[in-house]
Amino acid sequence: MADVEREDDVAAAVREADARGEPLLVLGEGSNVVVGDEGFAGLVARMAIPGIQVERAGDRVTVDVGAGEGWDAFVTRCVSEGWRGVECLGGIPGRVGATPIQNVGAYGQEVGESIVSVRVFDRTRGRFSTMDAAACGFGYRASVFKRSDRWIVTRVRFAFDRSGESVPLRYAELVRALGVRDGDRAPAHRVRETIVALRRTKGMVVSADDPDSVSAGSFFVNPVVDAAAVARVEAAAGERPPRFDAGEGRHKLAAAWLVERAGFPKGWGSGRAGVSRKHALALVNRGGATARELLACARAIRDGVRSRFGVTLEPEPVFVGCVWDEPTGGSGEEHGHQGE
Repeated sequence: MADVEREDDVAAAVREADARGEPLLVLGEGSNVVVGDEGFAGLVARMAIPGIQVERAGDRVTVDVGAGEGWDAFVTRCVSEGWRGVECLGGIPGRVGATPIQNVGAYGQEVGESIVSVRVFDRTRGRFSTMDAAACGFGYRASVFKRSDRWIVTRVRFAFDRSGESVPLRYAELVRALGVRDGDRAPAHRVRETIVALRRTKGMVVSADDPDSVSAGSFFVNPVVDAAAVARVEAAAGERPPRFDAGEGRHKLAAAWLVERAGFPKGWGSGRAGVSRKHALALVNRGGATARELLACARAIRDGVRSRFGVTLEPEPVFVGCVWDEPTGGSGEEHGHQGE
C-alpha cells in the first residue's frame, strides 16, 4: 500500500505497478467496496490528495477539492459557508474523489449536478487532463469512471450558488420529515441535519454502536424499467409498486420494496451475513462473515427478486478480488477500480 498525497505520487504509483506487471487499486475509505477473501494481489494506492481552493464571483462560488478530502466534512463546510448544491448528500462516507465515479446521489440530489470538471490521470495516454462534466458521462449511479481503470481522479471542481436555502425539495420522505411542501426550499443546515438523522435510523451512518452500520451501504441500485415491466411487477405483487418517472417512458422502481416483497424482509438471514434490521437494501456483516457468504446472500436476494418479479437487481458496490456474476462459491479477480 502507498499513500498518494500529490499528483506526482499518482503517476509514480502507476509506473510502479506497470513496471511490476501488477494491478493497481486506488482506494479512498473503502466504504463502497466488497473485497474478496483472497485479498488484492497488487498495489493499493490510498488516495490522500488534500486541499480546498475557493473562487468567489457574485452569487456563485467555484471550489476545487483534492480527491483525498473527506466527503461528509466537505458537505458540512459547504452548508456552513452557504454554498448550495450538495446539502442533501450529508452523512455519506468516503472521499471527494470517489463521488464522481458513481455520481453519488441521495434524497433527490446527485453530485454530478454541481460538478464543473474532474482532474484525472489518464493511464492510456500517460498524462493528466481535465474532463468537463459532459465528458464525465454522468447518469444514475454511473459515469465513465465507473468500472474502468483508465482514469484516476485527483481533484474535483464544483460550482455552487451562494445561499443559505436548499435547492427545491422533491423527495417525499425528506419533505415529510421537514414538514414542508413538495418543491419548497428549507434552510440548508436543517436539510443536512434532517438527512443525517434519517440515514442514522436506517443504519446508513457509520457508528461503532450500531451493528447495522457494518455494511457497504445500499447493495442494490433501484432498477429502471419500462411500463410493461411495471405492469408485471404489479400483477405479481398484487399491489402497485412505488415508482418514479425516469424519462422516455421508463420508471425507476424502489429496490427495497422489491426485496422485501420477494421474501427478504429486514433482518433476513440466519448466517453471519444478512439483511440489516433497519434497511432492506443493506447487507451486513454480523461478525466474521466472509466475502463468499456476503455474496451468496446477495445473489440469493437477486435471484429471488428475479424469480418473483422478472426484474434483475444490479449491485452498487465495487468488487475487488471477487466477481458478482460468478456462481456462488467461486473465486475470481476483478481489479483496477477506484473505490470510495
